[in-house]
Amino acid sequence: MPHNILVADDDPHIREIICFALEKAGMKTAAVADGAAALQAVERRAPDLIVLDIGMPEMDGLEVCRRLRQKSDVPVLFLSARDEEIDRILGLEMGGDDYVTKPFSPRELVARVNVILRRARPAPVEEEADDPAFAHGKLMLVPASHAASFDGKPLTLTAIEFAILKGFLARPQHVLGRDAVMANAYASNIHVSERTVDSHIRNVRAKLAAVGCADVIATVHGVGFRLGRCGG
Repeated sequence: MPHNILVADDDPHIREIICFALEKAGMKTAAVADGAAALQAVERRAPDLIVLDIGMPEMDGLEVCRRLRQKSDVPVLFLSARDEEIDRILGLEMGGDDYVTKPFSPRELVARVNVILRRARPAPVEEEADDPAFAHGKLMLVPASHAASFDGKPLTLTAIEFAILKGFLARPQHVLGRDAVMANAYASNIHVSERTVDSHIRNVRAKLAAVGCADVIATVHGVGFRLGRCGG
């Protein structure tokens, strides 16, 4: 079945461009012009992903995402006319999965949407044997059901965060540079900044710390990151 994408942007021309590109790629779209309407649309029917403009009037995209994350882990791709690093970091730290700056390439936006959807999608039954559960210390990841827990406590991770953590668990003794970390989460033709990598790592650490794990990912200065003991 085609994925359902909610597009929230106050610019009707941008909404039209995004919806056209997504529909051309085989997805179904719904469009709203403000943050309150976006929240109402999610309440009526949860989409598979939201393309969410940061700079909407009255209720901006960051506030929409903050409210969404109180009760939903629906993937969010942020969109903004401002190329300011603070917007990027704030958006990702509030639970966004990725970020695209206007003006943007519709092809790149569709590619990033596909990456997020692919990461968020549970593996088919026939693939479960090829994508086994991972355990390290008290940390457990089950890719087939996109489930994660620490010491029995469930974790809510975005698709990108889950993919990053899975990459570390797959190679627990390795030190991974930023390029390797992102290769585990994004398609090879998609570029993300080092600050974006650091923001995702910071989110993973914060979510694990909230359930009692203070040593999930260690920094190896000048090299990259490695998996910590995870309470083991």
